[in-house]
Amino acid sequence: MNEATNNQQSKKSFPSGEGFKKGLRLVILGGGESGVGTALLGKAKGYEVFVSDKGKIKDKYKDVLLNNEIEFEDEQHTESKILNADIIMKSPGIPDKVALIKQIREAGITVVSEIEFASKFTEATLVAITGSNGKTTTATLTHHLLHQDLDVGLAGNIGDSFAKQILEKNHDNYVLEISSFQLDDIINFKPKIAILTNITPDHLDRYDYKFENYIASKFRVVENQTEEDYFIYDADDEVILEYMKSHQIQSKKLPFSLTKVMEQGAYLDNNNIIITIDNNKITMPTKNLALEGKHNVKNAMAASTVAHLLKIRKQTIRESLENFQGVEHRLENVLKINKVQYINDSKATNVNATYFALESMDAPTVWIVGGVDKGNDYKELFPFVNEKVKAIICLGVDNAKLMDAFGKMVDVIIETEYMNEAVKIAYKLANAGDNVLLSPACASFDLFENYEDRGRQFKNAVRNL
Repeated sequence: MNEATNNQQSKKSFPSGEGFKKGLRLVILGGGESGVGTALLGKAKGYEVFVSDKGKIKDKYKDVLLNNEIEFEDEQHTESKILNADIIMKSPGIPDKVALIKQIREAGITVVSEIEFASKFTEATLVAITGSNGKTTTATLTHHLLHQDLDVGLAGNIGDSFAKQILEKNHDNYVLEISSFQLDDIINFKPKIAILTNITPDHLDRYDYKFENYIASKFRVVENQTEEDYFIYDADDEVILEYMKSHQIQSKKLPFSLTKVMEQGAYLDNNNIIITIDNNKITMPTKNLALEGKHNVKNAMAASTVAHLLKIRKQTIRESLENFQGVEHRLENVLKINKVQYINDSKATNVNATYFALESMDAPTVWIVGGVDKGNDYKELFPFVNEKVKAIICLGVDNAKLMDAFGKMVDVIIETEYMNEAVKIAYKLANAGDNVLLSPACASFDLFENYEDRGRQFKNAVRNL
């Protein structure tokens, strides 16, 4: 049984939001940013709160829990303290196949994500952004377009937790970057504006290796929307279009496209983005966009459509698009050494993200790739590897699949388990005018704490050359 199916069961056992009454026992699984934020909000709203983490809770989060007199445990899960919960907030990193989660489901205890829990305590306008790729850039850019004119928070997978911000600031608007894992545990969560940037195979290990389960999970972002709400999506994405043929969506549709003219939504015409909402049309030139690449034109379309919907001035949108600096670890130019450009794209944790990275390379490239393979199919990268990649450095514990896929395509393919060594090898292989690109196409957990750790180690290694 996949996670989305499990959640439909929990939805049935959760009538009228009754799990949000004061005095109930709220158990939080996971003592990270979202878990501790939820604990603080839960306590402030009158819940009996208990935090449990199978791993070690970071000292900075332990201090917060201690200072707020919130009971917690780490390096264990005490079942007797968990299975007596009225409601459980589960960290998105915990899969449903874990034995404890199965017990919780079988006991009929309602399981929610942070975004579900926190959204009960705000009247703010919610902009929810999901997709396999581009959601961090789109969310950060959307916030950048809105924050000059509106009181707006940025949360979800970015920055301070959504729950903590509601407790401390409670903005009038929130831009939320949301993963499929967070959507798996929603029940009544309903954004005013939902954005779906694209859908490509990712995290299939969490979805019984069935792409259709992952697709359904992404579309949960619109499942509670009504005709008063808005759905912004990529009309060039065949997976999205195919799903919409057989599934009714209640909200007003605002598609964006690089190739088709849109009566409502956004499209590209002679290097101008044209956005039309209810006969109100604005034009945005793309020639001075701060972010390069076709995928970033799409990100700009999605973000600008939100800004237009929320009545941001045209001049503000244009200026903000031109001065946006991008996101760390996403095609981030680090340094140029001996006329070789070093580029950090550590956030490319799937094949499609690396596709965009390789597509944007305009010089011979030494490509650093590898990590935890999530069921990747590398075929779509073959044309770019043949055309642009001069050498490959496989950075992972198990590189067999990469070696098999690319071993005959390049003259040089080398394995290593150390970032410093990978960068030193790249330094020797690259000539003036080349690029060195870290774009792993894989998760980072075999050798690194997370993709941020991987990206920072890359940047430090480059600076130490």
